[in-house]
Amino acid sequence: MAVDTITRPKGSTGEFKGDIHVNDDPPTQNDLDKVAELPVLDVNGKPHAFRSLYTSDSNEPLRVLIIFIRHFFCGNCQEYLRSVSTSITPDGLKSLPTRTKVIVIGCGQPSLITMCARETGCPYPIYADPSKNLYAQLGMIRTLDLGPRSPQYMQYSLPSAMVRSVYQNLKAGRSAFRGGNYWQVGGEFLLEDGRASWCHRMRNTRDHTEIPETRRQLGLDGAQPPLRKTFSSGIRRSSSQLQRRLSDRRKSWSRSRDRTEKSSPEGSMMEKVKENRHEEEASEGWSNEESKMNGTAVTNDDGSSR
Repeated sequence: MAVDTITRPKGSTGEFKGDIHVNDDPPTQNDLDKVAELPVLDVNGKPHAFRSLYTSDSNEPLRVLIIFIRHFFCGNCQEYLRSVSTSITPDGLKSLPTRTKVIVIGCGQPSLITMCARETGCPYPIYADPSKNLYAQLGMIRTLDLGPRSPQYMQYSLPSAMVRSVYQNLKAGRSAFRGGNYWQVGGEFLLEDGRASWCHRMRNTRDHTEIPETRRQLGLDGAQPPLRKTFSSGIRRSSSQLQRRLSDRRKSWSRSRDRTEKSSPEGSMMEKVKENRHEEEASEGWSNEESKMNGTAVTNDDGSSR
């Protein structure tokens, strides 16, 4: 089995530090037979045999990409699922000649599946393997190493991803301890007609397969994931919306103040003074025009004409 090809130090518990050299040999049919009946849990906590995720009840050919992520609060894995969701869409899979599905499995409790789907926008089924038996039997290891570089699929910076992860943990309350083992890393497995044809096991916590390679394995082109709206763009958008709200609020206050002034006794008096002034000016103008028409001049009190 693939897990036996990993060299573990004597006395090791399976938790490594550093970038681990594991192979990407697909599980053999014997390996898959050993894990076929291991349970995975759906969003309602209902168990399903692992075999049921990648086998078809009909004779129709079926390909299934299974993405194993880390704990459900992992900012790196959430970024990967966001990139997968925008780059490998259900409509895109429908264009392939062979029926193709994508399934996600995390190592936390199923109660957090809804949160993971909401945070990532993932349109594909998400399951949970809190026992981590599948991870171990399929050769995935445990490490906390970040790896030498930031992957292309991450459009958030590492600090931003970490902040989001911490915020989600705090928001989750008691469920923060149900996300899964922080040491556990995952990988990607492509199964065709019940047999593993390709896989990639993560060497570090950010070592998911880059999107272009994943697309090529599925028979799509090797396009990069489209740019998504990041946290900073959301801040700029919120700031612009806030400025518009403040501007509208100032206009509303101004209109309200004008109405208040007009409705008060002092305001009514000022309005009457303005109206009298306008009437006097209009009357004076009319008198001047009438005098001109009659050929007479209007004199001021000092005797001068006007």
